[in-house]
Amino acid sequence: MDISVVVPLFNEDESLPELTAWIDKVMIDNNFSYEIILVDDGSTDRSWEVIEELRFQNPAIKGIKFRRNYGKSAALNVGFEATQGDVVITMDADLQDSPDEIPELYRRIKEEKLDIISGWKKKRYDPITKTIPTKLFNAATRKMSGIELNDFNCGLKAYRSDVIKTIEVYGEMHRYIPVIAKWAGFSKISEQVVEHRARKYGTTKFGFSRFINGFLDLLSIFFVGKFGKRPMHFFGSLGVLSFFIGIIMALYILFEKKYLIWQGLAYRDVTDQPLFYLSLVAIVVGSQMFLAGFIAELLSRNAPERNQYLIEKELK
Repeated sequence: MDISVVVPLFNEDESLPELTAWIDKVMIDNNFSYEIILVDDGSTDRSWEVIEELRFQNPAIKGIKFRRNYGKSAALNVGFEATQGDVVITMDADLQDSPDEIPELYRRIKEEKLDIISGWKKKRYDPITKTIPTKLFNAATRKMSGIELNDFNCGLKAYRSDVIKTIEVYGEMHRYIPVIAKWAGFSKISEQVVEHRARKYGTTKFGFSRFINGFLDLLSIFFVGKFGKRPMHFFGSLGVLSFFIGIIMALYILFEKKYLIWQGLAYRDVTDQPLFYLSLVAIVVGSQMFLAGFIAELLSRNAPERNQYLIEKELK
């Protein structure tokens, strides 16, 4: 099969018939073999009934329904598991992504041997309260990940099948799939300017909290990707540094007191000095961080996936 189109949705019953008909037309015009996987993320409207009707009309349409709303990442992860196509396209169900972009995305994945192509909605129809935070997060993600993409959160993306069968998406990680893929060894990442269309039906499902959650998820990805298999390098290094800073401050206080006594000068008791308590805090924090790294290292070494590595090719 050439293409799998994964569409996560929540309360999008009005847009589904138009979206699937549009995708079907594009596929037929370009002679693609395809499937459309609609993942209903616990909708409370008629979305699932519409999916059942569409499935009856077009066998290429498949549906997955959650019992409750789990979020876009969960919907994408389940949809990825169900795909059979060589190239996987993801898009939102609100008709803001254009299926007319699919042929060019497919061509580039195949001909340029890319792992991921992320859409870039260069001209957006979103309010300024959404565009400004999005630009800030894109800038922060570029800086932390080293991936030069302008729009990490664009729902329209294309993947080589190996990519989505290897990675796992959870929490609010869907907006950072290129980062997850890079940590997994898929470095051929590019972008493509795509059309952003004004929402035709319904209202947006995302609030301001997604920006806070998104930033926390970015930190999680960065930490796990870099120190997931060697947590002692992070916690241990900080712990040792804090411990020795505390020791140096404590020794300074003691030697200062001894020197003042030797010179017959006035001095303060060690416990009267704020620096003494700062040194104690530094020593305690350093010890705790070192122990946290040690425990994390034990857990990492005993995890079942501790020696799971991604092998691209093998000759026997």
